[in-house]
Amino acid sequence: MKKISLFTVLITVFLSCETTDDVPLGQNQAKTQNSQNFYLDVAYYHAPVHYQDVDRTGSHGLRGKADYITRYDFDGDLNAKNNWNNISNSSRKGNAVGYYSVVETTTHYFITYAFFHPRDWTDIWFLYRLDEHENDLEGVLTIVKKDNTTYGNALGVVTVFHSDFYSYKAPNSGLIDGNEGVDGTLTLQNDNGIYRFKTSAEAKGHGIKAHSKQKPGGSDYVVYYPSKTISEYPSDIYDRNVKYRLVNIFENGGMWDQRFNTNLFSNAKSFQKSYGNGSANAPWNWDDKNDGDNQGLLKGGIAYYPAHLIDEYFDGLGNFSKTYTYNPYLDIE
Repeated sequence: MKKISLFTVLITVFLSCETTDDVPLGQNQAKTQNSQNFYLDVAYYHAPVHYQDVDRTGSHGLRGKADYITRYDFDGDLNAKNNWNNISNSSRKGNAVGYYSVVETTTHYFITYAFFHPRDWTDIWFLYRLDEHENDLEGVLTIVKKDNTTYGNALGVVTVFHSDFYSYKAPNSGLIDGNEGVDGTLTLQNDNGIYRFKTSAEAKGHGIKAHSKQKPGGSDYVVYYPSKTISEYPSDIYDRNVKYRLVNIFENGGMWDQRFNTNLFSNAKSFQKSYGNGSANAPWNWDDKNDGDNQGLLKGGIAYYPAHLIDEYFDGLGNFSKTYTYNPYLDIE
């Protein structure tokens, strides 16, 4: 029998392992990238036209600038405790973004959209510090039913208005009251052939409702439209066409990855602050104060278990699965 040296055996094993590892890694990377590209497409297709009310009164509103949506790192750092002061710098433009994440079950997509402001503010001087705080994050959860179309059919939303959630149905969606009552019907706006839900955020506190239930007061407001690539800054407080770029909460080094960064987050759930009373919560800490923990709707469930929340808020869902096939909050891929 021919003898095989130990060196030959080791080299053979090494090359075999290297070859075996290389091929699946490339395939997995491509699959992951393709999936994320698709989820961005889904998020873009269903992203809202977002009306942002603007208030010019009071020094803390910065003549409207404090109501513009932007990044939590608009100032170039990941320190949440200097955002209140840094947004007042005229050189800090803070272009518009909308953070998003996609969770999928066998029957639906659940898309979170989150809009950040460096200040939650008031123009009533004796409520300074009592009714203000550094950083603010409010948002929207959109429910999309899979069908024979590429991106599915959006049925409705749940909006975050501070410590309350509000639920709205799309026209002709068939959704009805669940254990929580439906708060109204969404209106739509044509954006180059895509009919988008219209959402609206108040000035100062930035709580979000459907535009049909909360319209901006007066003529000073900004209208934001979604984009995959473009992030714009309003030309003034009357700008009706500003692009907000969609930013994945789960991008490398993004909001989720930074949750243990103690310069940015406290207890991995709320943005740090150096000013005011109250705090801005990450989506995985959003909570309705009275929807009832006895229904299993725990704090942060709107992100971690969106199908469970929607199942409680609405009836008329039809074929509806709570089996998650993709849920990065739960590390299901």
